[in-house]
Amino acid sequence: MHKSGERIFITAKLPGYMRVGDDDLIERYLFLTNSHDGSGSITAAFTPIRVVCQNTLNAAMRNLSNVVRIRHTANANLRLQQAHKVMGIANQVSAELEPVFNQWAKVRITDGELKKLIEMAMAPNREVLGKLKDSKLEELSSHYTNMVESVYEYALSSPTQNMHTTAGTVFGAYNAVIMESKRLCKAAE
Repeated sequence: MHKSGERIFITAKLPGYMRVGDDDLIERYLFLTNSHDGSGSITAAFTPIRVVCQNTLNAAMRNLSNVVRIRHTANANLRLQQAHKVMGIANQVSAELEPVFNQWAKVRITDGELKKLIEMAMAPNREVLGKLKDSKLEELSSHYTNMVESVYEYALSSPTQNMHTTAGTVFGAYNAVIMESKRLCKAAE
């Protein structure tokens, strides 16, 4: 998918799952993104986020570590080595994220803390983060506040948010942001 010819991406579902608690299974994905004109290198990385639009691509791209950048070359052997490296990274990151998500599922938060986490996670830039930090909520756009309210409502009312791993937990806040971001992407199509 590209936006005004800027970026394209593909997402591939990997076999297996990450397990949070006893019965919350998280799918695993690889995504590749590139500039539409091919001027940059291809970025390949693991994510538990199914990339479906620019919003979820941005979420997946934030704070990436263990990324492979593949240069546009004709050397097939080098590309195969890089692809092997991407698969190794995907397995390593998945193994590292599973215990983090399980720990987040044990950290209880209040509804007020949930709202603050959602506000920070949905902030599109540092300017919005600054307004949140300075409690200048009246200066935030209605588009942003509506997105936050949508995620907050999802976090409190969706059946998937009432599991013991998500209800009133940091993992639930993370899950709400990811799931509602996907829904907002689909609604914008």
